[in-house]
Amino acid sequence: MNDKPWIDITAADAQAARDFYAELFGWRLQLLEAANYALVEPGPGGIGQADATHPRGIVTYFPVDDVEATLARAVELGARADTPPWTVPGLGTMAIFVDRDGNRVGLWKD
Repeated sequence: MNDKPWIDITAADAQAARDFYAELFGWRLQLLEAANYALVEPGPGGIGQADATHPRGIVTYFPVDDVEATLARAVELGARADTPPWTVPGLGTMAIFVDRDGNRVGLWKD
C-alpha cells in the first residue's frame, strides 16, 4: 500500500462517512467491496466499517519491518495490544496498539 504513514477512518456507517469526507475534502475514493473499505486517491488513507474488532475512530498507520516484533516492543514500552496482527489478503499485515495516552496506533507491513 504505502511506505509512509497514513490515516484510517473507521465509522459506524462507512458509506455515510465516505460521502461526508468526499464532499468535504473533494476526495476521490476507490471502493474495495470485499473489505467494505475505500482508499482515498491519490492516498494515503481510507475509510472502513466499524465492527467488534475495529472500533470507530481515526488510526494512523506506520510502516514497519516486522508487525509482530514491533507490537511486542510497543507492549514492552507500556502500550496495550488492541488488535492482534491480521493479514489483509493480497496487501499485507496489520496490527493496532493503544499507546500510554490512549491513542490507537496502527502497524503495517506489505
